[in-house]
Amino acid sequence: MVDVLPLVEARLSSALGEPGARAAVTFLGTDRIEVLRFQEGDVVRYATLGMSAHPMTDPTAMLADPVKGPRAELVLSVRAGLAETDKVLRPLAVLAASPQVEGVVVAPGASLDVGEPLWPGAPFTSVLVGEPGGLVEDLELDEPMDAVRFLPLLPMTPNEAAWKRVHGAQALQERWLTNGTDLRDPSRRSVPLE
Repeated sequence: MVDVLPLVEARLSSALGEPGARAAVTFLGTDRIEVLRFQEGDVVRYATLGMSAHPMTDPTAMLADPVKGPRAELVLSVRAGLAETDKVLRPLAVLAASPQVEGVVVAPGASLDVGEPLWPGAPFTSVLVGEPGGLVEDLELDEPMDAVRFLPLLPMTPNEAAWKRVHGAQALQERWLTNGTDLRDPSRRSVPLE
């Protein structure tokens, strides 16, 4: 069986440049998750590496397929120098480990909550999983393995997360767009939700 992580790291490096820093976190009973840090101008991007080592399994499935199933890594982009965003490494690793720990399938439109600020003083405790294919192209793997998708994470305030649960991901994204919300601002306020 092919080790997908070197291929994933090569795809991230070709799209975002060489990582300026990396950190690794291991949770009991899971594989190691790394978070790579890339800086481009005033934007810093954090990408997980390790989530795609195994396919995500539907929690209702009787047996986990070791080959087939969705694979993904997470990418968070924020403006540099405005907050202690480097402290997001552990929360990101927690989110990346959730398919192994909780048996969830992370997909676009999903909300992921860490239950605490993403970094010190952050107004966000959760993220909306965006659509892949923009910043980093999907990584096609040999059949029968599914492609690795690079899912952007969009930080949500608690009010936005609650509003999204009622109205849906599409409605929240339209609200952000209508209001010209800078989703990379690490200290932005909640979008008006009336």
